[in-house]
Amino acid sequence: MGRDKALLPFKGRTLLECVAAEVHAVTNAVTVVGNISRHSYLSYPVIEDIFPGRGPLSGIHAALMVSRAEWNLIVACDMPDVTSDFLRKVLNRAESGGADAVLPAGPSGLPEPLCAAYRRRSLEVIADALERGIRKVTDGLAGLSVDIWRVPDARYFHNLNSPEDLSFYAND
Repeated sequence: MGRDKALLPFKGRTLLECVAAEVHAVTNAVTVVGNISRHSYLSYPVIEDIFPGRGPLSGIHAALMVSRAEWNLIVACDMPDVTSDFLRKVLNRAESGGADAVLPAGPSGLPEPLCAAYRRRSLEVIADALERGIRKVTDGLAGLSVDIWRVPDARYFHNLNSPEDLSFYAND
């Protein structure tokens, strides 16, 4: 993308604000993991990674470190089609099952770990993975009970990766 996706203008706000509002509609406890100086304008608490430079797995770890909730929605800031209705379904599935994490997977079968629900108890396994140098999120979940939830529509967790992706939404 060439710039901070969280700050991209989207529907009169930043993309991060739009995604956070969808999460907030499901749970009142929204925490943003990112650069404090860049995101201090938000009305949500902002925390930084404890393992900086180690990618999204580190962000999941940071979020679980400060959470008091048993279940935590983890949603990347670059998913313009995520909805509170979809996130509520993810959380309901998580709360009704016995897994440590619920990762939706679209028709391709690939799980989406950055639009998912994690039990706080997953923290120890994720911390251990980061300490061993693991960066890939799905690899960092090894040893956890993960529910890969097949959903018919992957648009909810489609993310923006290029200016062309963003222009698609600008013309929408």
